Amino acid sequence: MVSEFDEDAQPPSSVTGRFHRLARSELFSPVQWRRRVLFWGGAVLVGLAAIGFAQAADWAFNVFHGVVTHNRFWAFLITPVTFALLAWLTEGALRPTRGSGIPQAIAALKVEDEGFRQSLLSLRVAIGKMALTLAALLGGASVGREGPTVHVGAGLLYTLGRRFGFDEPAAAGRFILAGSAAGLAAAFNTPLAGIVFAIEEMSGSFEHRMSGILLTAVFIAGLVSLGILGNYAYFGHFNIGLPLGNAWWAVLATGLVCGLAGGLFARLILPSDTGFRGFIGRLRARQPVLFAAACGLALVLLSQLTNTGLYGTGYAQAKDILQGHSNTVTSFGVLKFLGNVASYWAGIPGGIFSPALAVGAGLGNNLSTILPGVDPSAVALLAMAAYLAGVTQAPLTATVISMELTDNQQMVLPIMATCLIARAASSLFSRKPVYRELADKLIHGYELELARRAAEEAHQDDEQALMEDPATPPLPTDPPSTDHRPS
Repeated sequence: MVSEFDEDAQPPSSVTGRFHRLARSELFSPVQWRRRVLFWGGAVLVGLAAIGFAQAADWAFNVFHGVVTHNRFWAFLITPVTFALLAWLTEGALRPTRGSGIPQAIAALKVEDEGFRQSLLSLRVAIGKMALTLAALLGGASVGREGPTVHVGAGLLYTLGRRFGFDEPAAAGRFILAGSAAGLAAAFNTPLAGIVFAIEEMSGSFEHRMSGILLTAVFIAGLVSLGILGNYAYFGHFNIGLPLGNAWWAVLATGLVCGLAGGLFARLILPSDTGFRGFIGRLRARQPVLFAAACGLALVLLSQLTNTGLYGTGYAQAKDILQGHSNTVTSFGVLKFLGNVASYWAGIPGGIFSPALAVGAGLGNNLSTILPGVDPSAVALLAMAAYLAGVTQAPLTATVISMELTDNQQMVLPIMATCLIARAASSLFSRKPVYRELADKLIHGYELELARRAAEEAHQDDEQALMEDPATPPLPTDPPSTDHRPS
C-alpha cells in the first residue's frame, strides 16, 4: 500500500514532472511575460516621448528667445498673457497638469484608488502636460521639462498597464513607479539617476521582486535616448576635480549656503493657510488669472536686470558658468531664484529640476569669489548639486544626477558630502521633502472631497428615508402657532 505522503516525499524525476515544474516557474509564466513585454514596450514609448518632448521644448524656447533677442520689450506682452492663459486653461479638468508633475506621480503611487489615479495620470492629462509645458516655455516661463517628463512617463505606463489588464492597485503602482523612473532617465539621459530617483524620491523602498523589470525598463528608456541622440552628457564632459585640503572648504560653504537657499525655495512654493504664503494663496484663489499675469510680469521685470534673461530652464547660463566663461550678471543666481518662485506661484505647468541647477550654478559663481585657489567650475558643480539637494532633500538623486550630467566621476565624494550637508541645512526651512509635501497636499484634498461627497450622500439618504417611510410624519412647512388666546 502506498502512503499518501509518498508522492510528496519523492521529488518528480521524470521528464514530464520537470517540464510541469518548469512551466509553473515565474520564468515561463504567461502573465509575467505579458507584464515584462508591457514594461519594455512602455519604456520604449516613454523614451520616444521624452526625446520628442525635449526637442519640442528646445524649439519652443528658441522661438521665444529669438523674439526677445530682437526686441526684449516683447516679453512684457507675451509672458504675462501666456501665464494668464495657462492659469485659465488649468482651472478645470486640466488642473492636474499644474506644477512639476512629480508630486502627482508620488500621490498616485501612494493612494491605491482607481478614480484618484485616473484623475492624475490619464492619457488626457499626460498629453495636456506636454502641450501646456511647451506653451509655458514658448511664453518664457522659468520652468523645466524634466518633472513633466516624469509625470508623462508615469501616465503612459499606467495607462498601458490598465489597458492590458494590470489594473489591480499593487500592479498598477509598479507601472507608475517604472514609468516615473524611465521618464527621468530619458529626460536627462541618466539611467542610474532614474533608478536612484525611483528608490529615494518615488517609493522610498525597493521591491526585490520587481527590481529586475524596473531596471530593464529604465535601461531601455535610456537606450532609446542613447540610440537617437547619441552618447552625450547633459552639460558636456567636465574634467574637474577638488583636491583634499583647503579646497574642501568649498564643500562646507556650498553645502550650507545652497542647502539653505534650496530649503527656502521649497518653503516658499509650499502652500499654507497662514503668514505670507497664506496671503499669496488667498490672492491666487481670488483672481487666479490676474495673479498669474502679475507673476509673468514680475518675471519679465526681473529679467530686465540681466543681460541674458531669466526665461526658460537656464541651461545655457548654467553651462557657461561651468565652462568658466559666463557673461551672466553677478546676481544671476538670486534673480533666477526669484524668477523660479514667480513661475511656480503662477500655478502653470512646468518643472523645477533644470531651473534649480541654474540657480545653483549662479550661487556657485558667487561663492567662488570668496574661495580663492579653488577651481570656480568645481565650486559651481558643487553648488548645483547642493541647491538641488536642498530643494528636493534627495541627496543621492542630486549626487548621481550631477555626476551623470557632467560625465564626471572625480567629484563623486565631494558632491556626496556637499549634498548631505545641504540636505541637513535645508531641513531648517522645510522639514519634509517638497515633492512629498506637495503630494500629501493632493492626497489631503482628495480625502476632503471624499468626505464631502459622503456627507452629501448621507444627507440625501436621510431625506429619501423620510419620504419613503409612511410611519414618519411629514416635516412641518410652517412654524407652529404660539398664539394661545381662546377663540
